[in-house]
Amino acid sequence: MERGRKEKKEVLEQMRRIVRSRPNDAVKLAFLDKEQVEEIDGMDLFLLSELKRSGNGGVEVKLSDPLQTMERLLAVLREGETSPAESFYRALENGAGGKDAL
Repeated sequence: MERGRKEKKEVLEQMRRIVRSRPNDAVKLAFLDKEQVEEIDGMDLFLLSELKRSGNGGVEVKLSDPLQTMERLLAVLREGETSPAESFYRALENGAGGKDAL
């Protein structure tokens, strides 16, 4: 049970990091020369999903959608919440001895 909470916390933190990231470094990466490879270590590339360079100089950069990530984050955070009706039903069920009382 504790492991599941820890993994959920880590996933939420990664999602928060994606939401806060900016695309600047992903764009810089697309135009780096071979001599500038050392700069990659200091870049924030959390939004980067895909990077393609063609032989004729064309560049394609695909980024994660922060809005979609925020929607997923909210859904995960709401998973733990229960509606008042569900809480009431569970309380009734537990008060009557639960499902296994028969």
